Amino acid sequence: MKIPRYPRNFWIICFGLLFFIMSFNIIIPELNNYVKELHPKGKYYLGLTITLFSVSAAISRPYSGKLADHIGRKKVMYIGASIGLVSCLIYPLAGTLSPLVGILTYFFLRLAHGFSAGFLPTGATALVTDILPEKNRGLGMGIWGTFISVGFGAGQLLSSWITNNWGINALFMVAAAFAVITLLVMSQLEETLPDPKKFKREFLRITISDILERPVMPAAVVMFLSVISTGIVFVITPEISDFLGLNKGWFFGFYVVSTIVVRLFVSGLSDIIGRRKTLIIGQIFMFLSIMTVAISQKFNDAETVVLIYSIGASLFGVSTGISSPTIFAWTADLSLESRRGVGAGTMFIALETGIMVGSISTMITYDNTPDTIFRAFLVGATAALVGIAYLAWHLLKRESKT
Repeated sequence: MKIPRYPRNFWIICFGLLFFIMSFNIIIPELNNYVKELHPKGKYYLGLTITLFSVSAAISRPYSGKLADHIGRKKVMYIGASIGLVSCLIYPLAGTLSPLVGILTYFFLRLAHGFSAGFLPTGATALVTDILPEKNRGLGMGIWGTFISVGFGAGQLLSSWITNNWGINALFMVAAAFAVITLLVMSQLEETLPDPKKFKREFLRITISDILERPVMPAAVVMFLSVISTGIVFVITPEISDFLGLNKGWFFGFYVVSTIVVRLFVSGLSDIIGRRKTLIIGQIFMFLSIMTVAISQKFNDAETVVLIYSIGASLFGVSTGISSPTIFAWTADLSLESRRGVGAGTMFIALETGIMVGSISTMITYDNTPDTIFRAFLVGATAALVGIAYLAWHLLKRESKT
């Protein structure tokens, strides 16, 4: 694969996102145990760990998108990284308080951390869209997404190792250190927004068009349907790995390897055959992945369960490796040049809402036992099938007009 010559800004933003993703992902595998230790009934609140994060991230997207189009991409990213740093530094406080106050503090920090994720990726996506030429945008998004996937997988794999050796508070400090590195890397970026403006309170006035940017809604719908499974995976796979006596990041280890390989070699596919057809392929793999993980728990032999579970994780990586850069590229294609921040915000609102729906669904379908894993994952499989149907309809509708 021949990689086009991208500007210095592109590679800086790639490394910046790598460390930012590591910062907030490294704590996720251990948060279930942390919640259980904070409060006697903590096991009933596992779904809220992802849900609260997703709610605040979604709420912040219209503001971060609009601000990115007015005050600049870089300032919005600074805000996100700074909030993430402060959140990581305060997490250990929750464990020193009474059970009730401690878990309420934890919930507040999850909301604050969600605002961090609501700001930095939105500004970064708008900046990357400014940089990448349309003819190989899918490939560029794939390379950028590879750095994100490495950060995601590395964080998940390091999580339990750090906690087991040095404790949960050390894990939070490592997450804070990655946030500091993010800020240092971002300081080297050049602003891509022409003529950034000084902040005005009117920039915080949000209308429905700042929340749901009409031109990018097709991409947003597919994003929503595809990440419902991600919300389920975030909540349940650390539990499955624990049941099997594996590292809590086991699923994401296989995920990250397969998604990196796919991103590196298949990211340019949507530049050739089109975004919709590529996304149909990605959603088919998502359905196969979720069903594979679901049925893996039906076997009695432990080695077989681990093998099929690992295959399911790898298929999940293939799916996201195909779909994620394609959705980002499609969003960039559909966004108006003057509203790329708002367009990115709409896409991320769909992402956070989908993850939230998936994580909330586990509070209904999953009761902390292996027997309920299958029905929990059926929600994700159904969403993938709906995504395939929507894309097929959208493709046929488009072709019928040409």
